[in-house]
Amino acid sequence: MASTDAGFMRRALRLAERGRGKVSPNPLVGAVVVRRGRVVGEGAHLELGGPHAEVHAFANAGDRARDATLFVTLEPCAHQGRTPPCTEAVLQAGVRRLVCAMEDPDQRVQGQGLTRLRDAGLEVEVGLLAAQAQRQNAAYLKHRRTGLPLVILKLAQTLDGRIATVSGESRWITGASSRRHVHRWRSWVDGIVVGAGTVLADDPRLTVRHVRGRNPRRLVVDGRLRVSPDSRIFQPGDGAILITSRETSKRKRARFAAGGTAVWTYADRDGIIDLKKPLSRAAREGMTSLLVEGGPQLAASALRQRLIDQVMLYVAPSMMGEGMGAIGDLGVRFPSEAVRLEGARIQRLGEDFLITGDVSYTCSPD
Repeated sequence: MASTDAGFMRRALRLAERGRGKVSPNPLVGAVVVRRGRVVGEGAHLELGGPHAEVHAFANAGDRARDATLFVTLEPCAHQGRTPPCTEAVLQAGVRRLVCAMEDPDQRVQGQGLTRLRDAGLEVEVGLLAAQAQRQNAAYLKHRRTGLPLVILKLAQTLDGRIATVSGESRWITGASSRRHVHRWRSWVDGIVVGAGTVLADDPRLTVRHVRGRNPRRLVVDGRLRVSPDSRIFQPGDGAILITSRETSKRKRARFAAGGTAVWTYADRDGIIDLKKPLSRAAREGMTSLLVEGGPQLAASALRQRLIDQVMLYVAPSMMGEGMGAIGDLGVRFPSEAVRLEGARIQRLGEDFLITGDVSYTCSPD
């Protein structure tokens, strides 16, 4: 039975992926209704404000849900939000058993949904494929537990670690397959973060172009306010955010605001801003995941401040020799102090390689 249950939960996890890029700041959730060993209904959370996965699954199952087992990737909610509590839908459907991958850490839930169902007489099991469910909802879990978004550092470099030539040319280091992959991730995250150097050098739009999907918010970190409000990233109506020092020119900041750019100001130290503060604000505004796309100084600052959770490193099979390095100085004196990746994975994208992993800060912050 355990292996059969795992198969149904894997199906629920695959269903949950259908909501990626569509439901944030809500979690990805998939649900499968099983009766006498057969799937009789399934669903996923597909739209923010729309029906939850359980509701879709019960609508699909109809009367066949009675006395069935519900496999769901996250604890059913027990509170009234944009939609009614899912626990009530579970009870009305008449299922007798609930198999849940993980408890919901949201303070409005935190086991209350499971308790409600147990008290109503359902057989409730928690923890099946929990590790997979936690990885799938890493952004949601971090957002709810810490008040910060999941931050992913994206780099595209040569084999010898260069992201641009000596003259600053960077298009294109990686191939078309890698670029499509990046744009797919852009459509999935809530925001993209770049530094002033990237805007000045490339004047990027940072929109989704090679795949279908929504554009994320664009955040530009510029402590000294060197960028121009005429840059393409600050086009009116695009919802860009400028993060700068409160010591910069009020008149210049007003030009950005007049064009529709949100201007967030913070104290700085020699032009360097404590990035945790704007990240906290981004989380409060519903951003659960951010992709840091450049440049080397912003990447180094975020790593030094221990704000990067994951890395996506696209490596082209080429070498430049001299050129711009991917990451600025991290203050590493010995190899033992290096930032490392845990659970590193590698995959082929055309002629390029993608290396991903979770960041491990090996040196004590003290």
